[in-house]
Amino acid sequence: MTSVVVSVPTEQLAADIQPLPEGVDLVVWDLDSPAPRDRFDMVVPPYMGLATVLENLSGIEVGLIQSQSIGYDGVDSVLPEGQAFANASSVHEASTAELAVALTLAVQRGIPGFVRAQDAGKWSQGFAESLADRRVTLLGYGGVGKAIAARLAGFEVQLRAVASRARTEDGIEVAAIDDLAEVLADTEVLIASLPGGESTTHLIDDAALSALPDGALVVNVGRGSLIDTDALVDHVRRGRIRAALDVTDPEPLPEGHPLWALPGVLIAPHVGGATTAMRPRIARLVRAQIERLHAGEPPLNVVLGG
Repeated sequence: MTSVVVSVPTEQLAADIQPLPEGVDLVVWDLDSPAPRDRFDMVVPPYMGLATVLENLSGIEVGLIQSQSIGYDGVDSVLPEGQAFANASSVHEASTAELAVALTLAVQRGIPGFVRAQDAGKWSQGFAESLADRRVTLLGYGGVGKAIAARLAGFEVQLRAVASRARTEDGIEVAAIDDLAEVLADTEVLIASLPGGESTTHLIDDAALSALPDGALVVNVGRGSLIDTDALVDHVRRGRIRAALDVTDPEPLPEGHPLWALPGVLIAPHVGGATTAMRPRIARLVRAQIERLHAGEPPLNVVLGG
């Protein structure tokens, strides 16, 4: 039996994917040290810094690169032509959706203000915005968008989505991206979960922000490049728009950037998928990929090459 040669970046992941079929040659390689083999059936890079470490695969024969992230914008520019690359669909959707709802609730209910008041030892009451009865639009209705929709089901919101084509799916009205401006005009909370890339860069620009009603909340758990940051700063500064951002452009957000201090902005440091749910879910996916390769079956989640 020909062995299946697989590398994973940490001892922890190597332990988590056990037991493996007989005939799997599993090695731990972080892609920073010299390669322990000259050929791999599958390589799992580290979770962070994907585009950088992929350059270290030059000259090594690799069947499949299995990412630990959902997003893969910019990866195609460093991959050899035809190289199969799979993303981590099924791993981060739940956690990212949790954070999207948490950020939305935090801003609507004024949680950051309560935290600041607690730090100062002050009892600071007020009247907050609800999430209930709000007109919520999901910009993107893929895995993360659907996970957000599922978690919003109990919040009594008026929910719709915008995606590449118009349809009704899961009982939710999905408008076409060409109708975005019309949808935004009737949106009080916009939650973006689209991936990055040329087609989505600055999709939320000055015109899109201007289409939103005064006081609307923009939540971004997709990629920072979805939003024109300068336009967002302008709208927030004028009190037109509020924002809750897990991703920014630039990222990390540099010290002194106006978004840090503007009232009405809540920032998380790109931690949508960084929860305890990741470890068992990435282990399940990696183990499934190994079992499929061992059985001669095509891998899951191939989004580039192959």
